[in-house]
Amino acid sequence: MKTRVTRIIECIAACSVALLFASAAPTAVAQEPANLPYMNPQLSPEQRATDLVRRMTLAEKATQMQNNSAAIPRLQVPAYQWWSEALHGVINQGVTEYPEPVGLAATFDAAGIHTMAAQIGIEGRIKHVQNQREGHTGIMGGLDFWSPNLNIFRDPRWGRGQETYGEDPFLTGRMGVAYVTGLQGDDPKYYLAIATPKHFAVHSGPEPTRHFADVDVSKHDEVDTYEPAFRAAVTEGKAGSVMCAYNAINGEPACANQYLLQDQLRGKWGFQGYVVSDCDAVRDVAANHRYRPTQAQGAAISVLRGMDNECVTFTSRFGEPVEKAYIDAVQQGYLPENTLDTALIRLFTARIKLGMFDPTDMVPYAKIDEKELDSEAHRAHARKLANESMVLLKNDGVLPLKPEIKKIAVVGPLADQTRPLIGNYAGQPTHIVSVLDGLHAEFPNATITYVPGTQFLRTNGKLVPDALLTTPDGKPGLKAEYSEGRMSPGSKTTPILTRTEANVNLSESNLPKEVAGKKAYGAQWSGTLTPSESGDYQLGVRCRGFCRLTVDDKQVAAAFGGGEELSSGMGRLRLEKGIKTTISMTYGTQSNKPHAELIWNKAQTGVSPEAIAAAKSADAVIAVVGITSQLEGEEMPVSEPGFLGGDRTSIDLPQPEEDLVEAVAATGKPLAVVLMNGSALAVSWINQHANAIVEAWYPGEEGGAAVAETLSGKNNPAGRLPVTFYKGVDQLPNFEDYGMANRTYRYFTGKPLYPFGYGLSYTKFSYSDLSIPPQAVAAGQRVDVTVTNTGKLAGDEVVQLYLKFPDVKGAPRIALRGFERVHLDAGASQKMHFDLKPRDMGMVTEDGNPIIAQGEYIISVGGGQPDTGAPVATGKFHVDGQYALPE
Repeated sequence: MKTRVTRIIECIAACSVALLFASAAPTAVAQEPANLPYMNPQLSPEQRATDLVRRMTLAEKATQMQNNSAAIPRLQVPAYQWWSEALHGVINQGVTEYPEPVGLAATFDAAGIHTMAAQIGIEGRIKHVQNQREGHTGIMGGLDFWSPNLNIFRDPRWGRGQETYGEDPFLTGRMGVAYVTGLQGDDPKYYLAIATPKHFAVHSGPEPTRHFADVDVSKHDEVDTYEPAFRAAVTEGKAGSVMCAYNAINGEPACANQYLLQDQLRGKWGFQGYVVSDCDAVRDVAANHRYRPTQAQGAAISVLRGMDNECVTFTSRFGEPVEKAYIDAVQQGYLPENTLDTALIRLFTARIKLGMFDPTDMVPYAKIDEKELDSEAHRAHARKLANESMVLLKNDGVLPLKPEIKKIAVVGPLADQTRPLIGNYAGQPTHIVSVLDGLHAEFPNATITYVPGTQFLRTNGKLVPDALLTTPDGKPGLKAEYSEGRMSPGSKTTPILTRTEANVNLSESNLPKEVAGKKAYGAQWSGTLTPSESGDYQLGVRCRGFCRLTVDDKQVAAAFGGGEELSSGMGRLRLEKGIKTTISMTYGTQSNKPHAELIWNKAQTGVSPEAIAAAKSADAVIAVVGITSQLEGEEMPVSEPGFLGGDRTSIDLPQPEEDLVEAVAATGKPLAVVLMNGSALAVSWINQHANAIVEAWYPGEEGGAAVAETLSGKNNPAGRLPVTFYKGVDQLPNFEDYGMANRTYRYFTGKPLYPFGYGLSYTKFSYSDLSIPPQAVAAGQRVDVTVTNTGKLAGDEVVQLYLKFPDVKGAPRIALRGFERVHLDAGASQKMHFDLKPRDMGMVTEDGNPIIAQGEYIISVGGGQPDTGAPVATGKFHVDGQYALPE
């Protein structure tokens, strides 16, 4: 609590600053900006930001309220783009890409995530310096990174669950704090970068309804499940920013939600940073949620409730500049200008803390050696985390494969692909190791035969024949329109060249001179496709850059690849002989080596005989199967059965891959299945019939090497599931139901396929000497235990501490309250120590109040949840009296 003396000092300081600004204001126009208070590094960032904002006109202020913040030349304020992403690596070219966050969560290695985030911050700083040097101020060039995603993965059908740290609030919170503190750096004055936990707070699908859905949720579930990770990132991690979500919660849009933004975030949690909206979420307040009748009123209520910076996909909205809504809101009386000032002061405080208004030699992070970009150390850490993320789900002894193995058959559509390894929200690394490449490196003396075995998820295709294409006005070929500038989904630009081309087959050799040499450019081809044969086809795109294909105005395929990599996307559709089908392909790139193709294949079904033959002649079979971020992801069109709008309607392995695994299993050869996916798969048949199963997630640029090292035994797997693997959707409540009853391991009452926290090893561990004071106090509880590697191999163990609470309504069935990853040589032991803080001992009552409940607690410390077959040590302690915890 602040003393009276402290308050007096603060008052004097505040009054002095106010007098300084008041005296400066009348002469501000005549002074050089360099001599004004906002350019004085000796003042606090908040004082400087306040001075700067008070010198702006209303029109200038309005231009700063979106991610595309305009320059204000008279005040020497440069343009700034707030939109950058760094979920598991900076979204840019030539960067390090780590495993997708659900895989990072499987490491149970908070220290490793902290190191990763610090490396991401370094690479983000370097890219920012490079972008400034090149005059690039567009998306992905700034220092405010919209990561991490701290939403709770409550249902495996959500396509964006891959971006999260899983289903548990405690694990998500610890990973979130580790990421935020790593990314933001440890300098007392300057941020390395700013982290933006998202999407605050009750947000996890479905994707198709997110712009208008109104989620009903109890206060118990908000405080117990959806908020804790955000609270930790703000109160412990000191996150500089938070992103509000698209959907409404209990009748109020997330970006205008009084309870979330005012009562919780800025009220009880004391958040001092800025809030950015998800892209077009403020637009949704009026247009889709109908929470206010006009865009001006929607923008006004968002700012009044605590939103400070609006992400907009385009700079115009309904034909008007975005900033007009803020000018109208003030002039029409919906938004006091001083409230607008408060938002802007937060934004400029952040920019000042990033060092953007100070001399370069004052900002330590502005002088990072550019050799640290995509460095060997960063790649090594990506390999380490990929290895740590591997979860061994089953093993009857076939793994690790013996070094002297002679013949290995590899099947499955994903074994040789690299793009699926890095999941969604990913940049472009300089190299990616496929599983097949990793196996060749790890087993150099073995003969490795690879047969995909199925056309499913294969993106290789040949050019659509020229003779089948017609321009909109009936001529042979396609209408091609070339434009300067960044092309993106839905973008509309004025062509600088229009011509007819025989096909989409763009390369450096036939790039029109009108766009050659441009920093960014794009093209759109349109016309009709008339097949000469009826049937099911795979129709798609292959490009370097961004490309998208629509058929009859519906997107059927898209791809994105940076650097030197070509990326492909395919969609399945029925085409009839002689019937014209309208097609349109959009392409955009910043590469000096353009590449764009319109490709197709005749769709095939069934398992290829070559895959079965390869399995029969091998000593062991490795099946690399699963799904990809082209099937599960953010608000995306998918034409495959079992997928809808980026989400899933089934959690089974897709049937073509299931058929393939069953076919090679029927050969009787030893079978190890490698799963690649960002969400739980119901692989019951595989669990019963395969000899071994490795869950590899989307493991990043070093993922193929990590898989191979796990199969060989060089990497002793110790990853643990951060989500429950259910047996099927019949075990799940309605997807749109945000109530936590019978969801996640904390409340699920059925028997899962694999439980949260589960994972095997090539060695064994035991637990002993559990020490717990029998009577806990409100200040916390101390726990000690000894873990021993009782096997013959060195390996990591993930020590997990779970609590079972007194019988109070609202308490979870069981809850993770501590974890630590430790390495032990064969026969070695280590004493582990846990300090349970008051909040770790807490639960939330049925009516939403966090407490430490009175009564008996059962504690379990071991390699997984108790009663799941994991080795554990259990004990009890008692709490006298009930204690309230702050929200």
